[in-house]
Amino acid sequence: MTTSQIHSDKKRSNGEADASSMSSKEIFEVIREEGEEELARPNASLFWSGIAAGILISFSVLGEAIFRTYLPSADWAYLVENLGYSFGFLAVILGRMQLFTENTITTVLPVVHERSLTILKRLLVLWSVVLFANVIGAFLVATLMAHSSAIPSELLPAIEELSRHATGFPPFEGFQRAIPAGLLVAAIVWMLPQSEGFGFFVIIVFTWLIAAGDFTHVVAGSVEMAFLVVQGLLPWDQAIFGFFLPVLAGNIVGGTAIFALLAFGQVRHELDDDEIK
Repeated sequence: MTTSQIHSDKKRSNGEADASSMSSKEIFEVIREEGEEELARPNASLFWSGIAAGILISFSVLGEAIFRTYLPSADWAYLVENLGYSFGFLAVILGRMQLFTENTITTVLPVVHERSLTILKRLLVLWSVVLFANVIGAFLVATLMAHSSAIPSELLPAIEELSRHATGFPPFEGFQRAIPAGLLVAAIVWMLPQSEGFGFFVIIVFTWLIAAGDFTHVVAGSVEMAFLVVQGLLPWDQAIFGFFLPVLAGNIVGGTAIFALLAFGQVRHELDDDEIK
């Protein structure tokens, strides 16, 4: 069941008039319930959904490359170019695919709510499965981009340029730039329950901000990393320790350690004591 479906059921049962009337507690409960459903899904379902997300997120790289290739050289072109970054996120989020950074808040809220070792272990398994699947999907589509005619050759220079830039930050800078990206993806998840009819625009605006702000995202960036790796343009050690792990850590800090805990903190004293274990 999607966030919108869960919220619709709540509205029908509670007689709520519109989504904008949702309180922070109600948003928390909607996302927590969705997180519990995700945690209960079979690992095989999570795995295949994660691969699909890793493949579809490549449209963020492709979208940017198309704009960069065909837009004229002008100061405003950078702002338009980064709209292309939203394409992959639209496909993944609206398509209900398993994206690791989205899970850093959705599946964490049940953990901070229940606070048991059992659910923490389940969270770590889900994260591992989804992240591994996202990376597999990223490598599959990057290999297709680099070693087939599926992508027009005139786009490849822009894809390589974007990839070198995304993976070229020093590790600590990549980590720091990943924190705002984690926060922004978590903010999208937090806003979607009360943005019925406007979720499309929420995703576009906030993912555009990730790109325009030159922040780093571990899954979209994995497509760019893989594009270079499969061509021998980026050594494995640099890819893993210079890009992937620092950005992964930053996204987790932004989406979980900051946003999820703040989301819980603002409703903690509004929840009944017997609701929190």
